[in-house]
Formats: sequence, structure tokens, C-alpha cells
Amino acid sequence: MFTIEHEFDATIITLVDEGAAPLGEDVTIAAFEECVTVEQLDHNGSVAKITLTLSQMRDLAAALDLPEGIYQLGKAPT
Repeated sequence: MFTIEHEFDATIITLVDEGAAPLGEDVTIAAFEECVTVEQLDHNGSVAKITLTLSQMRDLAAALDLPEGIYQLGKAPT
């Protein structure tokens, strides 16, 4: 299950783990104009936060559909 919320400066997506135990903590993804953050509560009760640039996010999205290897994305033709 997931939720989508549109805030003033970001779109917030929360991924909720469902199914049989053990379940993972919710993952919150915030898409800002200049970056994307991913947050999750860790086993110590602290929030672990990762910040990705838009370039890193583009590479991650592309990597999900590619086989093993090393890649460098080129710029789109104008």
C-alpha cells in the first residue's frame, strides 16, 4: 500500500509494508525541485535519511530496467 500527498514544496510518497510478519518500517520518499529524499525509521528508533540528486534519481530509475553492467546515461537529444 502507498499514499501520495502534494505539499507546498514537495510530493510525498509513503510506502507501507503489508503482508505476513515481520514487516518493514514505512518508507517516506519526498520529491523536491532539486532533490529526492528517502527516509525510514531504523531499528534504534532514529530516522535514516538518504538524499539523491535528480541525476542520481534518473540513474536509479534507468538501472531498474537494465541488466548487470556499467552504464553512463547520455543527454537526451534536443
